[in-house]
Amino acid sequence: MALEICANSFASAIAAQNGGAQRIELCENLNEGGTTPSYGTIKKVRETTQIKVYVLIRPRAGDFLYTREEFEVMKEDIVNCKALGCDGVVIGILDAEGNVDIERTKELVNIASPMGVTFHRAFDSCNNGLQALEDIIHCGCERILTSGMKNTAFDGRVFLKELVEKAANRIIIMPGSGVNEDNISELMIATKAQEYHTSAKTPVKSMMKYQNPSIQNMGELVEVSNEDTIRRIVKLINN
Repeated sequence: MALEICANSFASAIAAQNGGAQRIELCENLNEGGTTPSYGTIKKVRETTQIKVYVLIRPRAGDFLYTREEFEVMKEDIVNCKALGCDGVVIGILDAEGNVDIERTKELVNIASPMGVTFHRAFDSCNNGLQALEDIIHCGCERILTSGMKNTAFDGRVFLKELVEKAANRIIIMPGSGVNEDNISELMIATKAQEYHTSAKTPVKSMMKYQNPSIQNMGELVEVSNEDTIRRIVKLINN
């Protein structure tokens, strides 16, 4: 059993390690579904942590249909991650019809090698989940992060179980989205998955003593992965 923490900052990455997680998916802008973190963030996290670090390669929020220029940005980001000693990257590219973009996915997997590659929840936007499963395996990815094509992994637990069975150990199926300490035990029973993904984040009040009363929702709260929550989830997985 393994737990991956979706870490939206350096502080979240440290909480993931201290809480006992096995891997970090490092990103920024989590409220927009996550985008690629800065070079400085990646470097600092890689230098400071000992657990596995996978970096989200997503040049913008929104859909997963990328222009030629955006695709070039993704390739450069993967090269940077490799140079910094990261363990893997997290990608997801579709065509306009909702199929996995096999050619581009293969190219990114080849550039990333020997790093590992996770195909993220772009999978959940595909037009045919079982076909997408086979396409992603064909591309050489080692893992799929998915909510079972529903808003949350708990809602998608029936299809997640089917994906685990269809994968037949050819690729890892990792449930994610809405996974927490209240539902992970039931998800483990329902899906039989061996890896799980959560942000375990909690709002933390800003340490600023001054806040402009004329401006709302600017810097009042920061969301950070919670070390104690991670530790409790790890305990549930281990039990």
